[in-house]
Amino acid sequence: MIKTPLPRDFYCRDARIVARDLLGCVVGTLKADHFEVSGRIVETEAYISDDPASHSYKGPAQRNASMFLEGGHAYIYRIYGIHRCLNVVTGHKGIGEAVLIRALEPLEGLQMMWNRRYGTPWPNDASLMSQPNLQVIGLTNGPGKLAKALGINVTEHDGADLCAGSLVIYHDVSMDESRVEISPRIGLAEGKGDKELWRWFVADSPYVSRRRRTHSRNAE
Repeated sequence: MIKTPLPRDFYCRDARIVARDLLGCVVGTLKADHFEVSGRIVETEAYISDDPASHSYKGPAQRNASMFLEGGHAYIYRIYGIHRCLNVVTGHKGIGEAVLIRALEPLEGLQMMWNRRYGTPWPNDASLMSQPNLQVIGLTNGPGKLAKALGINVTEHDGADLCAGSLVIYHDVSMDESRVEISPRIGLAEGKGDKELWRWFVADSPYVSRRRRTHSRNAE
């Protein structure tokens, strides 16, 4: 059964709030009346307008135009000219902020995800989901990997409306604070936003892209 996409006002908030609230939500692509592929969000990063690590930092350009749309649209870009990254635009039109989806727990369409990532048929072994091996985890444990598994591309999905299109996000489970950790974002240069604690992830999920020093909210 297709669930109702997250409403526009969910996205029209600060990226740092949306990034936390996206944990536990499901993102997927629709085909007719069912999800072709989907996964539960287990890791996110927030990027705001005055953030030197953000693509919007220097203002609108052809590449980042979708980032300045109203919250609830997709911003897709290529990294290293090869991999695509899925971002959720947040805030109001013209602000230029977004949340990077860094990792998913795969749910539906495993055969298609496997074929897209590895170019081979899914081994059809049910035990792999109860005890996922490195290949199963590797389907969606990184931004480039999950975009490939979901079939995300710039031409079709950059600027797509997440509230009324084939690429949607819906609420699935509320992630308890005891399971959530925060840390600096991944792969940023020193002095370019590398100290900000704007990465949120589900601590007990094997699908998180990378383990690094964390900061527990419970310690604050």
